[in-house]
Amino acid sequence: MRAYALPPGCNSIDLMHRVDRPDPVAGPGQVVVRLRAASLNYRDQSVASGQYFGGVTQRELIPMSDAAGDVTAVGEGVTSVKVGDRVAPTFFQRSGPSPFAPTAALGSPLDGVLVEQIALYEDGVVPLPAGYSYEEGACLPCAAVTAWHVLMHAGRAIRPGDTVLVLGTGGVSIFALQFARAAGARVIVTSSSDDKIARATSMGASDGVNYRTTPEWDQEVLRITGGRGVDCVVEVGGITTMSKSFNALARGGKVGVVGVLGGFAGSANPMALAGKAGNLHGVFVGTREMFVEMNRAIDVSGIKPVVDRVFPFDQALQAFKAQAAGEFVGKVVITI
Repeated sequence: MRAYALPPGCNSIDLMHRVDRPDPVAGPGQVVVRLRAASLNYRDQSVASGQYFGGVTQRELIPMSDAAGDVTAVGEGVTSVKVGDRVAPTFFQRSGPSPFAPTAALGSPLDGVLVEQIALYEDGVVPLPAGYSYEEGACLPCAAVTAWHVLMHAGRAIRPGDTVLVLGTGGVSIFALQFARAAGARVIVTSSSDDKIARATSMGASDGVNYRTTPEWDQEVLRITGGRGVDCVVEVGGITTMSKSFNALARGGKVGVVGVLGGFAGSANPMALAGKAGNLHGVFVGTREMFVEMNRAIDVSGIKPVVDRVFPFDQALQAFKAQAAGEFVGKVVITI
């Protein structure tokens, strides 16, 4: 079967290359999924550049964590999944047959989903929401579950009438916009592009702040909210934006830290958070149970992912470069 791999010591996406791997076989408790689409996350760029946790890859590694496809085979003892089911892998997979085996993430350290077929334990896949295409389903495992976790499970769940601040217009931020609006919350978005802000407001954001033309965007968020601040910040920038996120927060609000798009340099004074009785949550995707719960909400709300660009399998490198350039809203997808 066809796949893409990063070589040992990989420090550039330009080193990614096509490989052939044996077709997987479903062992006891496992299923084989014929993958049809995969979506990119910022994490995939970090893995390819050797800047992810743990440094450069120590072996040849198939990248990417988010995909969707069809179950083509089931192993002995499988009861919850059948051949023909349309599924998405969960971000975390257990490492052995025991239900209590340690879990690890697809795309690092486990081989990922930029491959035609993959064998997973049956609790490592989740049915796609009704009416979803493979390209849409491939957007869910990391970005959507992360947004759902921040809004609904980190601290107090978002309620109607709350205000949510999303930084940027990437996958997590756009899902957070969609989920927050479906929950009856107001959403403010930041971006370096007025065009992207316009797209976000067309999806339901009430206001947008261009952080290039308004560097003190936290003050603008306070102005927009009449000085109150926001109940939740979906913080994808990391330490470089955290101080402003603390300042934009309402008393008793929460900041969900999900990314480090701004890099690791900088500092943030936690006393700004303490003074508002605020809460800081580190969020690393989420559980299978969150994924299933989120999909039930999607079925009710009819939310569809924002797929900005779709690349064929033989243009996977171009897809990585397009995502790295940041010229997109929502998700970049590769068909398989």
